[in-house]
Amino acid sequence: MKKIIFLLLFAATATTQTAYSQDEPEETAPKGFDKSKLFFGGNFGLGFGSNTSSIIVSPQVGYRFNPYLAAGAGVNFNYYSYTTNWSNGLETKTRSGYTGLNIFGRVYPIPYILIQAQPELNYSWGSIKYSDNRSTEKLKGQFIPSLLIGGGAAIPTGGNGALLLMLQYDVLQESRSPYGSKAFFTMGYNF
Repeated sequence: MKKIIFLLLFAATATTQTAYSQDEPEETAPKGFDKSKLFFGGNFGLGFGSNTSSIIVSPQVGYRFNPYLAAGAGVNFNYYSYTTNWSNGLETKTRSGYTGLNIFGRVYPIPYILIQAQPELNYSWGSIKYSDNRSTEKLKGQFIPSLLIGGGAAIPTGGNGALLLMLQYDVLQESRSPYGSKAFFTMGYNF
């Protein structure tokens, strides 16, 4: 009799556990696109001096695939104006503009440290005005490729925001590149 009661209790418990586990929702990882992994940001810069001025606007949108990998795309707009005083007394005022597209990939080897590659294609135009009353020389518009390689830090600012401090270098070194021939520092923000 004890064996029969034990078997009935065992069967009732097993049936209850099976029925209970069927009522619980299954936990599954979200599949497909997750809007919470999107981030927006980019760079904005203004520079004004006695011989130089610049405006830089480059918004970007990206997606954080996991804690170690992110990628995205953006647009660029850069305007530069600078004056050069030559040793022969001639002065030239150069104005140039760039607009284009970029894509980027970021690797975070450890939290808050990033390595980035950013290919770009910018269209460049401009002019050079001479102080000796010669006509203004138009710079022929052309497409300028760039490949920015760099790294830096993503400093959290609360919530999902981060301040990006990076050192970058254009490895292609095209003559009319907007980035020049030296490494340059950038500061941006992602939210």
